[in-house]
Amino acid sequence: MKLHIKINLSDYLSEKLHHNYSYLSNLFSEVKGTTIEKYYLHHKIEKVKELLVYEELNLTEIAYKLHYSSVAHLSNQFKKMTGLTPSHFKNLKHKRRITLGNM
Repeated sequence: MKLHIKINLSDYLSEKLHHNYSYLSNLFSEVKGTTIEKYYLHHKIEKVKELLVYEELNLTEIAYKLHYSSVAHLSNQFKKMTGLTPSHFKNLKHKRRITLGNM
C-alpha cells in the first residue's frame, strides 16, 4: 500500500523551485494568465476525465489515486469545473458509443 503524504501545493513548489510562493504565483499568472491553483485543478480534473473514460477504476479509486480527501470532494470539484457529475460524464461516453455503433 502506498503512503500518501499531504503537502500544500504552494509549499511544495516553493521548496522544489527555491523561490517564495508569492514570486512564483505572480510570475506564473503573468505568463499563463491564470493562477497556479486554477491551472493545477484544471489538469487534475482532466486526469479524472481520462481515468473515467479510459480506465476501469471506480470513483473511490480515482479519488485515492489523485490524492483527493474524499469522493465527495472530487465530485464537488468536478461538478464545479465541468457542470457535470462524474457519473453523468462517464455515462455520456457510453451513450456516444451506442450512438456511433448504430451508424
